[in-house]
Amino acid sequence: MAIRSMKGRALAATLVVGACAAAAPAAAGAHHTRLARDVEWVSGYAAPGTPERLDRVGIIKIGSPSAKNVLVMEPGTSAGGAYFIPFAKTVTERDPEWQVWSVERRENLLERQGMLNKFKEGRVSAQQFFHYYLGYLDEPSEEAHFQPVTLVRALHDGAREWGLNTAVQDLHVVVEDAKALGGKVVLGGHSLGGAVVTAYATWDFGGHPGAEGLSGLLFDDGASSPVPISATEAEQGLAKLGVEPWLAFGGIPAPDLGLFSMVGSTLAHEQPTQTSLLSKFSFLPPELKTRNSEGELVTPDNEAGFGYSVNPPTSPESLLAAQAHVGTGIEEGATPSSPWVWNGAGAITPLPRYTEMLSGTGVKGADGSEWYFPARLTLDTGAIANGNNNPAQEVLGEHAIYGHELPKSLHFLAINSELDKHFGGAFTTLNFVEELAAQSEIPPENVTTVNVEDTYAHNDPNGAYPNNELISHLIPFLEAL
Repeated sequence: MAIRSMKGRALAATLVVGACAAAAPAAAGAHHTRLARDVEWVSGYAAPGTPERLDRVGIIKIGSPSAKNVLVMEPGTSAGGAYFIPFAKTVTERDPEWQVWSVERRENLLERQGMLNKFKEGRVSAQQFFHYYLGYLDEPSEEAHFQPVTLVRALHDGAREWGLNTAVQDLHVVVEDAKALGGKVVLGGHSLGGAVVTAYATWDFGGHPGAEGLSGLLFDDGASSPVPISATEAEQGLAKLGVEPWLAFGGIPAPDLGLFSMVGSTLAHEQPTQTSLLSKFSFLPPELKTRNSEGELVTPDNEAGFGYSVNPPTSPESLLAAQAHVGTGIEEGATPSSPWVWNGAGAITPLPRYTEMLSGTGVKGADGSEWYFPARLTLDTGAIANGNNNPAQEVLGEHAIYGHELPKSLHFLAINSELDKHFGGAFTTLNFVEELAAQSEIPPENVTTVNVEDTYAHNDPNGAYPNNELISHLIPFLEAL
């Protein structure tokens, strides 16, 4: 692994504010959990050029197996299936008649989760865990360390084709399995996952829209813009995929973003009070080092460092998509020599809950981050256009064409966040969803919108606890279907 630009170094390091832990036994101060939950991998879509071993889609199932109703959740950009687990637990506890199935996309089969599993189980130290995934960059040694998927291997395995068609077809397998239980099925998605929900609902499956047979759609701070990219933009985007099939989110090349998110959140969750070695990590730019209210550099513990990086008052604008309101901020430790700690007072999303979402606590072989996110999927979502055919869809081979023919019985629930205020104008989740419903003349009473743009950051709808605006509307929404 290498961070290939100074810009990439600065942005990538923002997610490792809590990633460097002191070399201590794994059990010291740790919150290790038995890995009782696993990902169920099933046969997926036979994508062109992809070996059979990768033509699979994963499902993390939460709730009673006897529950017949299923809420299927599609993650957003660079998010893994474990991201929804705390949210899913709360939903299924409040309404036991529903299960929540979180989708684990096929590209996550490329991740090397072995050392992460060991650390979650307390079988290796924090230093060993950190060194394996990141620390070797600073301190080369003969010890085994993480090796990323090469560009040659990624192209050989067909990653260039893992776009919207592949995601929708894999999702179709999950939805059909959910329907087979005989209950109601609602399809939801967070962030870019909301755009995938629109694509699936309007997709042409043998002359019928994907929304047929669904009871509802959930748009969790994400949806499809009615305005598509141009055919030229689609062609230019396809040309770039032969050079790099993975998304460089915020300029950070794969798999760096996923590694930083996974390592930082896991150390913050498993060893929150251990002193951070962040100031000694060479990839952290000065402007992202933890500072007190006077602007002086301070040394945080893992939890405080990670909280500082994602809390809106101190998190940089480049991390808008990673932010959650996780508390008041850093404060001095018990003694002058102690690391600074996290004050979680006033949190919408408790920091331990957010780090659990990203680390995949208690899950074997999965975390809440996606290390290799297909650039093709981002490109393709730009042509959905609320399910209206357009030249870009023709270029990209998409079939989201039933935007005016959704079942009128369909119910929508949509929530936004501060991102809507950031983008402003008509470029909002709620506007997009209302336009989608209006296209198919779905009755206004079937559409519920929740505007929390003045209070919630992008990850608060999934992480907020115990009071959660999304869940408080979602439970009655599900019960009324």
